Amino acid sequence: PSSLPPPSSPLPPQMAQSSVFLSGMGGLGVEIAKNIVLAGVKVLTLHDTKQCETWDLGSNFFLRQDDVLTQRNRALAVHPRVAELNPYVHVDTSSSSLDLSTDLCFLKRYQCVILTEARLSLQKKINDFCHFHQPPIRFIGCDAYGICVRVFCDFGDQFEVSDPTGEEAKEMFIQNITQGNPGVVTCMDSRTHGLQTGQSVLFREVNGMDTLNGTARQVTVLSPYSFSVGDTSCLQPYAHGGFFLLVKTPRTYSFETMEQQLSEPQVLTPDFSKPEAPLQIHAAMLALDAFQEQHNRLPNIGCCQDAEVLVKLTEEAPVNSELVRCLSRTAQGSLPPLAAAVGGIASQEVLKALTGKFAPLQQWVGQPTAIHLTEVRRSDWLFGGDRYDGLRACIGETMCLELHKLRVFMVGCGAIGCEMLKNFALLGVGLAKSSGEVCVTDPDLIEKSNLNRQFLFRSQHIQKPKSTTAAVATLKINPEMQVDAHLNKVCPATEGVYNDLFYSRLHLVVTALDNVEARRYVDSRSVSNQKALLDSGTMGTKGHTEIIVPNLTESYNSHRDPPEEEIPFCTLKSFPAVIEHTIQWARDKFESAFAHKPTIYNMFWQTHSSAEAVLQRMQQRETLEGAFQVVKLLSRRPSQWEHCIILARLKFDKYFKRKITCCHDIVLSSHLCPCSAGLFWQSPKRPPSPIEFDLKDSLQPEGTIDTLLTPDCVCVCVCTTERLRMSPRVFEKDDDLNGHMDFVASASSLRARMYSIEVADRLKTKRIAGKIIPAIATATAAVAGLVSLELVKVVGGYGFESFNNCFFNLAIPVMVLTEAAPVKRTQIREDISFSIWDRWTVWGHQHFSLSDFINAVLVNYGIEPTMVVHGVKMLYVPVMPGHNKRLKLTMQKLIKPSVDRRYVDLTVSFAPESDGDEDLPGPPVRYYFSPDGDAHTA
Repeated sequence: PSSLPPPSSPLPPQMAQSSVFLSGMGGLGVEIAKNIVLAGVKVLTLHDTKQCETWDLGSNFFLRQDDVLTQRNRALAVHPRVAELNPYVHVDTSSSSLDLSTDLCFLKRYQCVILTEARLSLQKKINDFCHFHQPPIRFIGCDAYGICVRVFCDFGDQFEVSDPTGEEAKEMFIQNITQGNPGVVTCMDSRTHGLQTGQSVLFREVNGMDTLNGTARQVTVLSPYSFSVGDTSCLQPYAHGGFFLLVKTPRTYSFETMEQQLSEPQVLTPDFSKPEAPLQIHAAMLALDAFQEQHNRLPNIGCCQDAEVLVKLTEEAPVNSELVRCLSRTAQGSLPPLAAAVGGIASQEVLKALTGKFAPLQQWVGQPTAIHLTEVRRSDWLFGGDRYDGLRACIGETMCLELHKLRVFMVGCGAIGCEMLKNFALLGVGLAKSSGEVCVTDPDLIEKSNLNRQFLFRSQHIQKPKSTTAAVATLKINPEMQVDAHLNKVCPATEGVYNDLFYSRLHLVVTALDNVEARRYVDSRSVSNQKALLDSGTMGTKGHTEIIVPNLTESYNSHRDPPEEEIPFCTLKSFPAVIEHTIQWARDKFESAFAHKPTIYNMFWQTHSSAEAVLQRMQQRETLEGAFQVVKLLSRRPSQWEHCIILARLKFDKYFKRKITCCHDIVLSSHLCPCSAGLFWQSPKRPPSPIEFDLKDSLQPEGTIDTLLTPDCVCVCVCTTERLRMSPRVFEKDDDLNGHMDFVASASSLRARMYSIEVADRLKTKRIAGKIIPAIATATAAVAGLVSLELVKVVGGYGFESFNNCFFNLAIPVMVLTEAAPVKRTQIREDISFSIWDRWTVWGHQHFSLSDFINAVLVNYGIEPTMVVHGVKMLYVPVMPGHNKRLKLTMQKLIKPSVDRRYVDLTVSFAPESDGDEDLPGPPVRYYFSPDGDAHTA
């Protein structure tokens, strides 16, 4: 179907030919179903024998009230909603009995079997069948009982993985290779190679030691910048140039059956501060399995007697008894964010099982949620017979009511945003009847490429706003919610909308953004307004969460990521070495021709009234900024389509022949570099070769004539009565009909060919040119689940030690839980300190002077400012000439606020206690222009 989105990367053939059996359509099962259908398999069978209950509405986002009223089978109820996620996947259902007496031969047609909500005895039986079948059927068992989860994987005795890490191999340029045994390779410009001993590298374009080219050598790491590659003593001496690539080495993994693994399990340890936790949860869950076998049921919710029975079942294992009691009291319940997190992890294991890509989980992962229930009152276990009963069993009625009243502001509604809205709906966040609300804003429209990971959107939603569409879809999951959808960007320009009054009504802020700058801005507004912030992000299989709580933790702006490495201009212009350089060059050419120059042209005519007036001033020899560029554009303005073709042909010769021929001939005429007396064209510089225009060349017609000059890609000149106007084009990577990606892909490929660089396919070019951060459904589901668990803790008023930041990479797999960074206090004097969450306040009036402000700070806070700054404007610096005279001026006159401005935040600093030291920073000081200033209006 034409509506199917392109995958984020080409589907491995194994996935497109695979059949998967998934049993259990509770919250965990439907989460896994969603993720693997979005990823794309051939057949998915949904199995369930249970009927829909009201309870299920709180954990299964694809069930509706009508399904409960008609008591439909859960698999049949979710089937159409799962199937519409991806028309290429055949989704069928089964409601047949699956127990210890079932003939398992029907599983032979599947490549992977996943069990949820299955007794341990049944899991062991089916696992044995799958393990000893030839070829082995990959088996995954998943359980979510209240506040605890576990996942088990068994992919057979010999499971080969083609790419254990999934990291893209990068070209590393070579500085030198020694002749010797062993030969030592040194990286250029002290770049770190990132290799490990035992890995292999492939050499290319090496000059002198030519026989290395095309060969793979095993490396022994000597330093971060060098490694040895065996005997090179018999090879010709190294001359110059060349690069190496990491060779992906397949690895074979061996798995044991569940029966074998129960006594001595291999477990993933997410929290290294609590290394005992995975084994404790393993023992507690085994005790729960034993309880089910003995009593044919789970422990009753909140039942102390059942809890003590479960504790006795763990007496032989060193297990925290309070953890066991919590597990007993909540085992029948469901915590939707936990199902989302473990569902994302389990789904990635399914994809590994089918493709042989990425290192599999060996063999267990289990973790409690750190949501403690020791203080939950008995009255909190009373149930209302509604969708929230499963949640009440885990967190109690009081906490549920707090979630219902919550007012949340979520910025961004992409992949993570959709998953967060799903979690909000299942948790009952922001219910209308409780005066709660979820406000979500996103200025973007839905693109076709969004559909394979942003599960609230369908093909009929393309080019509709993300926020409003997601809001409608969220209300289908939980009609009781109040969702307010905006189309605004959150930035300084919209502070009139998202002002302090807006923030004062909120309980917390959630970011679902894809760039650092926006995160920093939202973080600064959250800190300024003393609101908790939950941040998360993904990049492919990697994800992170960060929890920011007022007066407890540092903020997002408290740490800085290393700056993104920029490509030097001279490299882009004359010396591209890798495909990223040619793609960025093509992107820059697009911006220059179709955005920058037309914008400059239009700005010129906004400041000049008419062409006659411009001509008159030029005749008087006046210098007019931008006039040369405008005259140049006018003189070359095409009046008909044929002129556009001629212009494209001239541009082709300019970019791919004339400039290159000149550069090539000049340098080759004396190929020694004058500054170093060495070779000019040596690694990483590549000598270019001019390209002749040829209509038979597949790269050329595609990018330079037929599609480069599509109507949308040409900046159209519109003739008016007064002057000409141009229509700049904003680069849009997701519209396949506008010619933008055609231009960039073809221009980049031609330039790559000129410099003998391997050409990138269109998908890779689009990812780099569009600066796309890869996102996949498994990682976004996991990260949204983890951050939603922290939301419950924030609402519950948990202490600092309960909050966790998380980093994971589902490909390896690794998950690291760490404590949030504690807030730091800066000492100004022995008895005066502040943190990022502190703000001092001074109330002024119309005649309040700068001297009055300084005295007010001294009186209220015990220390006198020595410098006062507003934004980038220095209001008072004693050493600056004339600044002492400002002390008598009013704050109104110094700051010149707009009419509706009620306050400003000023930066102050203080004299050091010792002479010669630097001034000490202070907290922001909020100055109100009048005593009755509205604290909620910026």
